[in-house]
Amino acid sequence: MIRKPLRPLARILKARETGENPDDIEAENRAIRHAEMQDRARKSAQNRLMLLASVFVVAFGTVGLRMGALASGQPSEPRVQSSGAQIISQRADITDRNGRVLATNLLTHSLYAHPQQMIDPDRAATELARIFPDLNEERLHKDFTGKRTFLWIKKKLSPEQMQAVHDIGEPGLLFGPREMRLYPNGHLASHILGGATFGNEGVSSAEVLGMAGVEKAFDNWLRDPANEGAPLKLSIDLSAQAAMEEVLSNGMKVMNAKGATAIFMEIKTGEIIAMASLPDFDPNDRPRPLLKGDASDSPLFNRAVQGQYELGSTFKIFPVAQAIDAKLINPKTMINTQSPMKIGKYLIHDFHNYGGQLSVADIIAKSSNVGTVRIAQMLGVERQKDFLQKLGFFEPTPIEMTEGPTGKPLVPQRWPAVTSATVAFGHGLAASPLHLASAYATIANDGKRVRPTLIHGHKHPEGERLISSGAAKVAIDLLRGVVTRGSARSSNVVGYEIAGKTGTADKPRPTGGYYKNKVVATFASVFPASAPEYVLVVTLDEPSTGTAGGGESRVAGLTAVPVAAELIRRLAPLVGLRPQTESTLPVIEPRAPDGLKLVAN
Repeated sequence: MIRKPLRPLARILKARETGENPDDIEAENRAIRHAEMQDRARKSAQNRLMLLASVFVVAFGTVGLRMGALASGQPSEPRVQSSGAQIISQRADITDRNGRVLATNLLTHSLYAHPQQMIDPDRAATELARIFPDLNEERLHKDFTGKRTFLWIKKKLSPEQMQAVHDIGEPGLLFGPREMRLYPNGHLASHILGGATFGNEGVSSAEVLGMAGVEKAFDNWLRDPANEGAPLKLSIDLSAQAAMEEVLSNGMKVMNAKGATAIFMEIKTGEIIAMASLPDFDPNDRPRPLLKGDASDSPLFNRAVQGQYELGSTFKIFPVAQAIDAKLINPKTMINTQSPMKIGKYLIHDFHNYGGQLSVADIIAKSSNVGTVRIAQMLGVERQKDFLQKLGFFEPTPIEMTEGPTGKPLVPQRWPAVTSATVAFGHGLAASPLHLASAYATIANDGKRVRPTLIHGHKHPEGERLISSGAAKVAIDLLRGVVTRGSARSSNVVGYEIAGKTGTADKPRPTGGYYKNKVVATFASVFPASAPEYVLVVTLDEPSTGTAGGGESRVAGLTAVPVAAELIRRLAPLVGLRPQTESTLPVIEPRAPDGLKLVAN
């Protein structure tokens, strides 16, 4: 910048010629210079003020816009993000159909050690072994005095245990916060829930992973943050589950059974309201699986889903319902029941001698093997297999549990005439009690296929129709006759109009053949018979009860049926089913239809 000179030579020379004072020229130029300097300073200050004002306007405008956006948006919890690997420890609750908690999370602490920071490792080992009797003092001493720099001691602690460890006063013993899975109802619904364990672990957090049951089947869903903590609502009712387990446990003891299972299911939806398998376990302290021997000896074994049993005479309603649907028979049709019946080199007997013939209604009520086989022969092998396959007996049930695929029925590879005969009365094909409950629900559901589920409120497409509505109603009437005048009379709970079928099947030996004194006793029932709403299946493994004559009985009518009757008395009121006056079902008089004659081979 060129500054204006104070005493310009040209003006000074001219001023001297005219007699002017040169100092006035200097003063004038100095004033002009000062004025220019002030103008520049003023403009600079104005620019700085404008810049500062712009900064404040932008800043406060940004804050105002953000506040407006927050005020108009949906409320949400802030989330912290990190660039490193994150251990997802949050897990959604599991509730029953009424929102009561079955599984939740509990904040607890883990215990770990830094042996190099310990002051008195010998005392620490001794005190820890005293607080935790399952720990080995000698092993702790070796770990604490060796070269290890880190050691897990306990993955979860109770508040009392944490305080006891804290009182040791050892700086090398440290606590880390974490969440653990808690099952507040203990053993209740243990096989359904399954249990959980820890996955990836850190000193301040740990993954909680499902081990079995719905915990494993829905593991990804329960851990998904996108669900925002929404609980997984199961179809079971906590009150009904508790009542079922209490009655089933007492019945198992009274009947001297090795194990027991029961399934209580809604017919229209397939939702399981209660399902129990005994013996059971506490998922808070899940036992180790058996590594040898019979898997069913383990309390982890779910008899309702994994059990593969020959379910005996409960199968007899299937060929009968199919034959009624095909219009081959009706309830009054007379069938040749001359016993024994010969198929190839095999003889098929009835438990009692029922004479030369019985009506179809009496074949079901009296549970005639021979009569059922003759009806199955009318259908033929292929039609019989096709119907059982559509009922679900050739595949695992679609239940939402990891154990579901392991319960695939044992179906004969070959299906000769004798296999068709034995399967007709429940031998030679082994399936789970849940398969049986689903099949009975299908018949009671007006003949439309029912698939079991453990999820409440989930809409399923309407099932395929397997038999006509008329045939389904007749089949239920026949099952009602088993209760009113057949082998299940002790299940005739007044006011609930029970219909069902008993089944007593000899247990197969692992080496081949069957035990003479070991059976599986089952009672499959639906109620009320006039408008079926619920299915109940009860199975006892190796039951045995005394008889009036001082002997011993293992048949389902004296073992599984009384247990089922008590279950119905307890469960029906819990689901709001009021006892009604028994509806009068049509009396079925056995009569041979015109033109139909059946003779023995």
